[in-house]
Amino acid sequence: MNLPFTVDEFFAVFERYNLAIWPAQVMAYAAAAIALGLALFRPGRSADRTVGFVLAAFWTGMGAGYHLTFFRAINPLALPAGVLFVVQGALLVLATVRGSLSFPRRLDAHAILGLAFVAYAMIAYPLLGAAAGHRFPRSPVFGVAPCPTTIFTFGLLLLARGRVPGWLLPIPLAWSMVGLSAALQLGVSEDLGLPVAGVVGTAAILVRNRRAAPADRT
Repeated sequence: MNLPFTVDEFFAVFERYNLAIWPAQVMAYAAAAIALGLALFRPGRSADRTVGFVLAAFWTGMGAGYHLTFFRAINPLALPAGVLFVVQGALLVLATVRGSLSFPRRLDAHAILGLAFVAYAMIAYPLLGAAAGHRFPRSPVFGVAPCPTTIFTFGLLLLARGRVPGWLLPIPLAWSMVGLSAALQLGVSEDLGLPVAGVVGTAAILVRNRRAAPADRT
């Protein structure tokens, strides 16, 4: 598929976006660190709600801010993408309010995989990007850019206990396939981790959903 913009235009959008929203990137890292700490070490309803609302804020902000306000200037498909990101934010709010996401303290194979995705999104992704010459502000930044934040989302969903609502998965999975296009056509090599997180993460969550105890099927 031919893209309606050049590589330089793509990174120029990130430059304008990152400079316009600074220091939201720092705040996003702080919010993600708090959410991760609560998910791992402070199980409880209050912690569950905080984690869910952080994810919802990320998706809503990326939809309204990145896609609809900045990326739309060079890509007409940013309009439907932005709408879907806002919808994903609303779905995360719904799941949080309904108590469908729970994050007790535990460590199993799914949690370990989730932590690997979180580490990739927050640490490996920017390091790989810098090695490829993608440096701030002309780079996707975790928490405010779609690709690393989608990887992080799969990571946190894998940390959840029991069944994760299946309707939380289609939009992140679809975006993970879009990320493969960016990796191959725009040379964003750090995005190669996105389709891996999307496919492996979705499969792992669906398998866990099937095995979830009846009490966990909320």
